[in-house]
Amino acid sequence: MAGTTAGSAPLLIACALGIEHLALRTGDRSGSPGAVTVLRTGMGPKNAERSVIKALGRDALSGAAVVATGFCAGLAPGMHPGDLVVAEETRDPHGRTACEGTDLLVKELVRAVPGRTVHTGPLTGSDHVVRGHERADLLATGAIAVDMESAATLRSAVRAGHRPVAAVRVVVDAPQHELVRIGTVRGGISAFRVLRAVLPAFFEWHRSSLLPRR
Repeated sequence: MAGTTAGSAPLLIACALGIEHLALRTGDRSGSPGAVTVLRTGMGPKNAERSVIKALGRDALSGAAVVATGFCAGLAPGMHPGDLVVAEETRDPHGRTACEGTDLLVKELVRAVPGRTVHTGPLTGSDHVVRGHERADLLATGAIAVDMESAATLRSAVRAGHRPVAAVRVVVDAPQHELVRIGTVRGGISAFRVLRAVLPAFFEWHRSSLLPRR
């Protein structure tokens, strides 16, 4: 992104679901560093890929930094609804995409959502909702969480041009707290509130990603 100065490049925040979009639209934007677009891609990797490519094809977003966010399923024992996952990389059958500024995101998320546990590691992609034994199979690959859109979102973003990318997800479904069990509503409300609170961390990540590298 040659010639870009801090605060001048747009930020694209991509999510899949209407409830995720609502949480992000109603979050605190007072610290916004400039043009911020919250894109609802629709569910699944194909919709994510299609929507992100289309959005980044517009002149206003051509140089945008991209954050994939929303809810996810935690894979590791001890995860709880409302925990945060910051991806070191995203994975799917098409390959891996390295994420930028992981340490900064962790620091800013701890500040934005105090008291919440932040996990870091690989975030893997799936084309369906993961249940039962699939969790253990994915955990064995080293992944700590799974969702349906992050890998496709970031892969599409970097293919459209060099840019900073990151993925931050809120755990809504975990090994001991599956969506089909009692407590789902409470866990969902907790995850919604956390997602509403993450925007300041994204804005700080965006500012940092635009600073000249030394």
